[in-house]
Amino acid sequence: MSDSVPETEIPQDAGQEAAEALQAYDPAAPAPLDVPRTPTGNAEVDAQLERLGDADHLATDGHIEVYEDVHRGLRDALTALDARPGPPAPSPSYPASPTSYRSRS
Repeated sequence: MSDSVPETEIPQDAGQEAAEALQAYDPAAPAPLDVPRTPTGNAEVDAQLERLGDADHLATDGHIEVYEDVHRGLRDALTALDARPGPPAPSPSYPASPTSYRSRS
């Protein structure tokens, strides 16, 4: 019996495949982020969130255009909410003070 560890043979194909995989890897290549987008119930906001998915298919330098477009759309949706008329102001819950209690001079 021998105490030596037998040498493991590595097929030449495996080393070549690993080298090709390293050469093919491009960190700047488009890669989906797979971030889930949960619907908000607001059609305008949901459309902008779906637009973020367009960045998944672009190189990194193309993301800024998508992000700026989505930001602009979300800002417009918020501005539109401010422009809508709200409910009427509530009436005061206390009666106006009678004129007899005012100071007389």
